[in-house]
Amino acid sequence: MLMMNSADFRQSRPIESGTCRLAEEITGGVYVPLETGAGFTRFPAGCCTVNQKRAIRIGVIADTHGLFDPAVRRHFKGVDHILHAGDIGDRSVIEQLEQIAPVTVVSGNVDDDEQGGFPSEAVIELAGRLIAIRHILYESGKLVKEGRAFLQEKQPDLCIFGHTHRQKVEWFGKTLLFNPGSAGPKRFSLPRGIGLLILQKEKIMPHFIRLEDKASRHHARPPAKRSRQKEHTQ
Repeated sequence: MLMMNSADFRQSRPIESGTCRLAEEITGGVYVPLETGAGFTRFPAGCCTVNQKRAIRIGVIADTHGLFDPAVRRHFKGVDHILHAGDIGDRSVIEQLEQIAPVTVVSGNVDDDEQGGFPSEAVIELAGRLIAIRHILYESGKLVKEGRAFLQEKQPDLCIFGHTHRQKVEWFGKTLLFNPGSAGPKRFSLPRGIGLLILQKEKIMPHFIRLEDKASRHHARPPAKRSRQKEHTQ
């Protein structure tokens, strides 16, 4: 496994008008040269082609465990697509994300039949890159056997994962692995976070976004609107 060293990093900067405020809020932004690996193309039902003449912005989130942090809406404003890497916790989280942008989601180990309908793995193409999503790649600091087999079979350019609640970016051969951290309730001393991927013609720019330790619970299903009764004057 190839780890990215300091020579692989350069200071990030906004690449698109309208992203300056967001870029200032992002920590740990890096430029990563894209090495496109061999693989295949799969277009899922409902997948649309993204305009490749401009930078593509993808919001990345995982391990929400039933919590939708309202800050996510602000950080993901204007993204072209959202990827959720599992441990959803409540389907309303996905419903809320769908109000921001199209969502591709996989289930995690805590998701039961209530979150049914989501596969355990997914492979999509965005901006000419093959992107794989799987909840568990690492466990106890090690790449699991099933995760390694998944990467070797699909050979994606990018693989999004979760489960560890730890933000991580590294190379596995020619595949860039990206874990945005957990956007759910804070656990132990681990920080909460989400991610942002900016895809250019020859570069991938992964960013980590730190969330506040505490977030008010907000679900996608808004309270039913009460019908206003007309006031009659006597």
